[in-house]
Amino acid sequence: MNKSRIAIITDSGTDTPAEFCREHDVRVVPLHINYSDGTSYRSGVDITTAEVIDRFEQETPKTSLPSPQEIEDAYRKAQGDGYAAAVFVTIAAGLSATNMTAQLVANGMTDFPVVVIDSKSIGVVAGMVTMAAAKLAEEGASLRDIRAKLELLAKRTNVFFTVQELDHLYKGGRISAAVYKLGSMLNVKPVIKCDEAGHYVVAKKCRGWNRALDGLVSLAKTEADKYSRVRLAICCSDRVKIFDQMEAKLREKIPNVVEFVYSGVSADLIVHTGPALVGVGVQPLE
Repeated sequence: MNKSRIAIITDSGTDTPAEFCREHDVRVVPLHINYSDGTSYRSGVDITTAEVIDRFEQETPKTSLPSPQEIEDAYRKAQGDGYAAAVFVTIAAGLSATNMTAQLVANGMTDFPVVVIDSKSIGVVAGMVTMAAAKLAEEGASLRDIRAKLELLAKRTNVFFTVQELDHLYKGGRISAAVYKLGSMLNVKPVIKCDEAGHYVVAKKCRGWNRALDGLVSLAKTEADKYSRVRLAICCSDRVKIFDQMEAKLREKIPNVVEFVYSGVSADLIVHTGPALVGVGVQPLE
């Protein structure tokens, strides 16, 4: 039960686990997948990740953020359902204008308070911030306290991921030509993280896929060692479903892990990363 009567809203790019959303009434506003023939689909609603991958050979689509009207509709729906306020957790503002748009719409909601949180991350790691928001609301935290705690948590929740193919990251402007060329010529797989502004930066360069996976574990351990207890997230696209393998590697190196969260990759994110991605997130629990 949500003691605070504060609705939790997020966008599809946070990959907040669907089961968690159902159980905790987290409302998801989908990003859009757009093709050159003029067709547009709502991520996770009108098109699945598998369907986007199946069409990669013909075309890599573009993505776009939810419209202001779609965001306002989500706010009004929450209000109509009896909530007194809302928190909207978005993917990193450095990667998408969703955060800015959500804030602009919120500023116009004079009769319904909305706090917009920049997760400073992406995928299920941003989803962990969303999950924390839901739990705080259920515990009865005030809107002010939720904002303060989530802003701090967003700074301390970190994502690391790697991909087998660099083409999508390069074409989308997420990695430089130098990193792309190095990876293509020498089989160097970058491990990528989000910096403090939410932009992608290369955290580590590894020769080959298996070393890149080990690099994920190494970086996660370094981050987890800062805290007494942590929650870890593992994200795998369908082409590289190695949840058990990654969990075993992480448990071996990170004894202070209390909980694991599993997630796939949303249709809107797979556009920019390609079909083969593995990521790890670290979130402190104190």
